[in-house]
Amino acid sequence: MNQEQKTSGARQDTVAKQREIQQEQDRLDKQSAASFQGGSQDKGKHAVQAGAREQPQDMPAQHIDKPGSEAELDLAPRFMAPDYLGSQKLQDKVALITGGDSGIGRAVAVLYAREGADVAIVYLSSDEDAQETCRCVEREGRSCLLIRGDVKDEGFCKQAVQKTLEKFGHLDVLVNNAAFQEHAKSLDDITDERLQETLQTNIGGYFHMAKAATAHLERGAAIINTGSVVGLQGSAQLLDYAATKGAVHAFTKSLAQNLLERGIRVNAVAPGPVWTPLNPADSPAEKVAKFGKNTDMGRAAQPEELSPAYVFLASGVMSGYVTGIVLPVTGSVGAI
Repeated sequence: MNQEQKTSGARQDTVAKQREIQQEQDRLDKQSAASFQGGSQDKGKHAVQAGAREQPQDMPAQHIDKPGSEAELDLAPRFMAPDYLGSQKLQDKVALITGGDSGIGRAVAVLYAREGADVAIVYLSSDEDAQETCRCVEREGRSCLLIRGDVKDEGFCKQAVQKTLEKFGHLDVLVNNAAFQEHAKSLDDITDERLQETLQTNIGGYFHMAKAATAHLERGAAIINTGSVVGLQGSAQLLDYAATKGAVHAFTKSLAQNLLERGIRVNAVAPGPVWTPLNPADSPAEKVAKFGKNTDMGRAAQPEELSPAYVFLASGVMSGYVTGIVLPVTGSVGAI
């Protein structure tokens, strides 16, 4: 069996494992009237609109199978940021984005391309989403490389970096963004298998990708990790996920110190609730309908409201004096 076959088999095993975890939690939810409440409290106020265009405030009551596909969502996430005008802030750079087929990763890929970067996308299984992201990047006039695999596999991460180098010749920006999330009412619901899936995807995958990439990054390069508001505040129903996001924040600050003398900046973005496949593939449909209502702005963000933060942290002309920060984009006051 060659490496490609091993990678394909491991990826299929991961998809099956994640769906098994989801199905078991769905069963537990049905047994309990007091199921998952996180991200579902409605403060009974109007949604705040403070951006370039008005964003949706009501989410569809929808639950989808893991790992989740953007093409399945009843409400298409907004990721094109039509009011954002590029100005060559990443001209001729190369970015590698994990979880780049959908959600925040797709939105970041589009803006990076608009700013002049070529993009490599790592994704687990959603070919349709990945192809759409590729088309969007190419419409911005840049090249896109699609790399299918599982970031839990250190060998695959090395392979992904190598493929990026073979295609584009260099690597300037790494965005660690792939994640696994499944809620739980109780700590007792989290099996060791489930814990390891969350840990190895959300923090192990970040370690693997950073380790594979740093040998090839030059002065002025940037690593950007996707953290979470729950890594700052905790979450009663996302015990393992919140723990990994707290670890991501600590890893960001530590790696920033480690790479400082090489002139490589490391930062993180901590999103609040964002309308991506991650949450409809986690929460029951009735909770998804209220997703983001508990923020001070009274609504979930759209991916295009997060992606400019990733441009800021990737661009040396904008954030050359910024390293080791966790930037909260949460829709609430006092996130940290």
